[in-house]
Amino acid sequence: MHGRPEVSPGRRILAQAQFANSVGDGAYLVTSAFYFARIVGLPAAEIGLGLTLGWAVGTLAGVPLGHLADRRGPRGVAVLLAIATAAAVVSFMFVRSFAPFVLVACLYGTAQTGLSAARQALLAGLVEPEERTVVRATLQATLNGGLAVGAGLGGLVLWIGTPSAYLTLFALDAVSFLIAAALLLRLPAVRPAGARPVPATGPKLAVLRDRPYAVITLINAVMLFYMPLLSVVVPLWIAERTAAPSWVVSALLLINTGSVLLLQVRMARRVTGLRGATSSVRQAGLVMLAACVVFALSPYGWAFLLVATALLVVGEMLLAAGAWEISFGLAPDDRQGQYQGFFGTGVAVARMCGPVALTTLVLGGGTLGWLLLGTIFVTAGAAMAPAVRWALNRTAPAAGLALT
Repeated sequence: MHGRPEVSPGRRILAQAQFANSVGDGAYLVTSAFYFARIVGLPAAEIGLGLTLGWAVGTLAGVPLGHLADRRGPRGVAVLLAIATAAAVVSFMFVRSFAPFVLVACLYGTAQTGLSAARQALLAGLVEPEERTVVRATLQATLNGGLAVGAGLGGLVLWIGTPSAYLTLFALDAVSFLIAAALLLRLPAVRPAGARPVPATGPKLAVLRDRPYAVITLINAVMLFYMPLLSVVVPLWIAERTAAPSWVVSALLLINTGSVLLLQVRMARRVTGLRGATSSVRQAGLVMLAACVVFALSPYGWAFLLVATALLVVGEMLLAAGAWEISFGLAPDDRQGQYQGFFGTGVAVARMCGPVALTTLVLGGGTLGWLLLGTIFVTAGAAMAPAVRWALNRTAPAAGLALT
């Protein structure tokens, strides 16, 4: 038979759940800062501190919640954390001062980080190892589509600007997570590691003692510092260093979102095995270096911004495909939750530290700052293969893994 392979119901439900809550996430990301500042009346410094604390607590909670998903079953934990996220969003609607804001932000960050870890464990339990990276890419493309829809709704609310419009959008965000929870309930249960015939040996939170995996997570976190570039750094660079019109920022975000939506799955299909994954990460570093060089040329013409953004999104997709393969491939099957929770801390670190670090480096250093950033990306990308070999030297005799 020829044609596209049939998509299993489990994968389709995972994608539907991803789309549902990413619509809410997109709306929240676009409107939340304005809501807390204009409607709640919190100072910008308190908003930034509260959100940073929330993601910091979420980062610390990721591994224990991932471990809970391993022990109790990822489907049930994912459903409960999706409901907890909905509860946090509803609670934001009643926040009127800094202390409750911090508490709710911590609940939100914890639930979101744990939900991500539980969903990765669920994916690992439902999908064959050789298909996990492609399915993860499909979910990433779906996420970008949902974020775009949510961002459009958020833009409409910003245009209306009334308190009731903001509250309606927050309610929509909460409902999106409840829909995701209901969809996840339709998935088959993944047998928890604690219920399997051969129980896991070693420490409960083994990932915290897995030094090679920690180094791999750190390398990935460094490369994830590309994340604030288009949302924070490049808009400021355009305003201060170029003569480009302001609408170019929207065009750059459209290039990024559309490319991931259309090409991420195709890019992921190129990555098979750990050797292909480390090669993909190394290529990502090189392409990100090229992007930084072209961004540095943008004061000489805003067309350079379009080229640099296209290069950056290629690097992003190469990194994502390689990192997913590595994160799944080096994690023990009975500890996917805690390992994915730990690996996912790189995203939180990039969100917390990236804007300040990159704004200082690029806007303070100009062309030299861009070149230094590109050098960091290419160095991190080149370091991934030795780190993966180190991990394999420790695990291969027992697990039968190889860099192939």
